[in-house]
Amino acid sequence: MLYKSKDNFSYARIFIPEVILLSCGIGLILFFIFKLSFPNIILFVICIFIVDLIVLYFLGRKARNEFDRISGIINSIRKNEFSSFDDIKLRKYLHKLESEIKEMYIKAQNDIKYLKKLEQIRAEFLANVSHELRTPIFSIQGYIETLLDGAINDKKVNRKFLEKANQHTQNLNNLLNDLIDISMMESGQMRMSFRYFNIFEFLNEVVKELKPIAEEKNIELILHFIKPSLKLYGDKVKLKQVLINLIQNAIKYTEKGSVEIIVNENKRFAEIIVQDSGIGIAEMDIDRIFERFYRVDKDRSRAIGGTGLGLAIVKHILDAHGTKICVKSKLGEGSAFSFTLKK
Repeated sequence: MLYKSKDNFSYARIFIPEVILLSCGIGLILFFIFKLSFPNIILFVICIFIVDLIVLYFLGRKARNEFDRISGIINSIRKNEFSSFDDIKLRKYLHKLESEIKEMYIKAQNDIKYLKKLEQIRAEFLANVSHELRTPIFSIQGYIETLLDGAINDKKVNRKFLEKANQHTQNLNNLLNDLIDISMMESGQMRMSFRYFNIFEFLNEVVKELKPIAEEKNIELILHFIKPSLKLYGDKVKLKQVLINLIQNAIKYTEKGSVEIIVNENKRFAEIIVQDSGIGIAEMDIDRIFERFYRVDKDRSRAIGGTGLGLAIVKHILDAHGTKICVKSKLGEGSAFSFTLKK
């Protein structure tokens, strides 16, 4: 009881100046009204002092109760004990504080959800990396063991096995390079070199580089007319990585027809479009194709090749350019990937 009384007076300290000022004001008024004698003044002062102590005690107790309630609510938020922000209630005169605590609760809940999502993404990422690394490593190991067991002397298979092992080594190297790129982008260590460059010359180089891959599948790789003097602003090296990824994907998932590169310009921007007549993407998958290791058709995707990180890298690079990758696609009718760059 004594401890609580001391505690109440401790909380009442903030009210002391106001209580004393009010008491002095009332005392002066009463003094002039009743014109008290000296002994009565001393008695009057003692009475006011006692009244002040009582008022401070009750004010302190009320403040302590409110602070204890607020502290309890904050602890409950910290321990995630509330099922809804509607459970957080303070007195009417603390409405503003109640609103702020509710906002804090909502932010804490969102942070918890975000951390759980990050943990899930991290777990999925580690599982995917393990799986993607295991496939080429086991394949290489299998070919080498077969060669060591005697196939090295069989001219019919030894070169074939070495070529397959070499291909898996290249796939493994591509995967590790993509993982390094993703890691650097997500940690903010990716260095960008922005400058104006000629988009006509840039896209001509990319098309020449990828044309043999398209011709192997009898697919026409078409670069539509671009104004020869058109210059766009961006990191030329990183944008080449974007275009190669998009065009290679378009070629991979197109069995017949064409892959077209189109540039549409307006006063301030130019839109670059990579359009194909391939298998297309289901609407339910469009929002997820830029996730790391997400594959629309896992068996088909692995058979075609690729690390499963290409589109994730594309998204990161374009985000760093302050632009977004857009997708329009229908199953069986092809896909169109587009983004804009500043002129």
